[in-house]
Amino acid sequence: MLKEYKTIAEVAGPLMLVKKVEGVKYGELGEIELASGEIRRCRVLEINESDAMVQLFENSAGINITDSKVRFFGRGIELPVSIDMLGRVFDGLGHPIDEGPEIIPDMRLDINGVPMNPAARDYPSEFIQTGVSAIDGLNTLVRGQKLPIFSGSGLPHAQLAAQIARQAKVLGTDSKFAVVFAAMGITFEEADFFISDFKKTGAIDRAVLFVNLANDPAIERIATPRMALTAAEYLAFEKDMHVLVILTDITNYAEALREVSAARKEVPGRRGYPGYMYTDLATLYERAGRKRDRDGSITLIPILSMPEDDKTHPIPDLTGYITEGQIILSRELYRKAVMPPIDVLPSLSRLKDKGIGKGKTREDHADTMNQLFSAYARGKEAKELAVILGEAALTDTDKLYAKFADEFENKYVSQGFTENRTIEQTLQTGWELLKILPRSELKRIRDDYLEKYLGE
Repeated sequence: MLKEYKTIAEVAGPLMLVKKVEGVKYGELGEIELASGEIRRCRVLEINESDAMVQLFENSAGINITDSKVRFFGRGIELPVSIDMLGRVFDGLGHPIDEGPEIIPDMRLDINGVPMNPAARDYPSEFIQTGVSAIDGLNTLVRGQKLPIFSGSGLPHAQLAAQIARQAKVLGTDSKFAVVFAAMGITFEEADFFISDFKKTGAIDRAVLFVNLANDPAIERIATPRMALTAAEYLAFEKDMHVLVILTDITNYAEALREVSAARKEVPGRRGYPGYMYTDLATLYERAGRKRDRDGSITLIPILSMPEDDKTHPIPDLTGYITEGQIILSRELYRKAVMPPIDVLPSLSRLKDKGIGKGKTREDHADTMNQLFSAYARGKEAKELAVILGEAALTDTDKLYAKFADEFENKYVSQGFTENRTIEQTLQTGWELLKILPRSELKRIRDDYLEKYLGE
C-alpha cells in the first residue's frame, strides 16, 4: 500500500510543493488524486529535507490543495522493453499509440540509463551507407558516431530524416539493423508524415517510433529522447543490433528544458537556457557509441532547427562541442530547389576518414572526396568573382570550375528524397563530374586511380 500525503502547500504553474514527505527520492514518479477521483501524474524535481518539489505531467487546473492526495511510487520513469517493440509507435512516455497491444516486457529499464565506461568504448570505424551522396561521399557517417543535422525553420529536415531512416544500412555485414526514431514537440501533421512514410515504405518493420506532439506536456518532451535511447541500448547491447537513433527536433527539447528551468526559478544562462544545458545534452549524446566485445552499436543523428539560422545559438553551439561534426542544411540551396539542400563545405564529419577506403567503401574514395571539395570551393569562388567583375574577367579554367560548381549541386548534392544511391553510384557520379575539369587540375588524385577510373 502506497503512503498518501495530503500536505500540498502550493501549486505554481506546472510545479507543486508537497511538505512532510518521507523517503522520497529525486526523479521518483507519483500521482495526484483530485477530489473528483481524477488521477494526474507527476515526477519529483527537487528534494529539500522533507519538502518535495514535483512537476505535473498534465496541467494544474482544478487542483484543490486541501482535497487532493499525492502518492509516490518509489521508482523513476521506466520503459518496458522487448524485441516486439520493432514495428510499433509509442507516445513520449512509452505507451503504445498505434492501436496495438501493450508490450509484454523482457525487462524494465530506467530511462536515464547507465553511463558507458569510456575504457569500454570501441572506436567507430565501419561505414554506414545512408544512400545520400552528400553524406556518404563527402561527410561519411560511421557506425557508433554522433553526427547532428543543423537545419533552419522551414527547411526539409523532416524529409531528410525520414530518408536516412528508410535507407541507412551497414555494408558487408549480416548483422541486424534497426532504427529508433524520436520526434519531440512536432505538429500532428509532421507526426502523421513520419508514421505514414515509415508504413508506406515498409521501414516501420525495423523501426521503433516515439512521438511527442507540440501540445503534450514539457516534462514528457524531456523524457522522450531518453525513452528512445533506452530502447536503442536494449536493442544494441542486449540483442546485438546496429541501431540508428534519430532525434528531431532537439530545439524543442531545449525549449522544454528552459520552460521547466524557468518554472523552478533557476538562474538562467545564455538566452534564458539553463546553465546545465551542456551537461544535459551530453547525457543524451554520450549514450551513443560502440562497446568492446559487443556486436551491437548505437549511431546517433540528432536534428535541430537553428533559431534564425544562427549556428552560434546555444543549442547548435553546445551540440557541436559534444558531437563528431555536423551536416548543415542551406537556405540558399533550398531556394535553388537542390534537394536535400546539404551545404557540403561547412559540413563536417570528424570520423569520415575512419570509415572509407579499401575494404570499407572503395580505394579511390579519399582522393575523390578531397578533389571534389577543392573543385567545388574553387568553383564557388569563381562564381562570386563573376558576380563582382563580370564573367569576362574569368579565365577559361575559372569558367570550367564555375560550371563544375553548378553541375555538382544539380547532379551530386541534389537527388531528391526518394533516390537511394549506393556508394559505387555516388563515387561514379563524382568521377563523371571531375571529367568537366582538365586532367592537369586533378592534383589531389593519385595517377593510378586516374588511369583506372577516369579513362582517357
